[in-house]
Amino acid sequence: MTMQDTQQSRKIRDLVMRERQMAVSDREWKHRLRGYGYAITDTTEGRFVTSLVQGRALCSLPGHLAA
Repeated sequence: MTMQDTQQSRKIRDLVMRERQMAVSDREWKHRLRGYGYAITDTTEGRFVTSLVQGRALCSLPGHLAA
């Protein structure tokens, strides 16, 4: 992973966390993220932010957002 990828991942994670603070439910949060072209994918390794367009994982979510 390059430095640019790390910075991009951090920006995405910050956006996702900010949207979670504004949403009143997990469902609303996921709906809000779709407007940005992102989705939350649950895996055995945890939760990941994925791109709706590319269909690939962009970054992982912190532990407190994993549940």
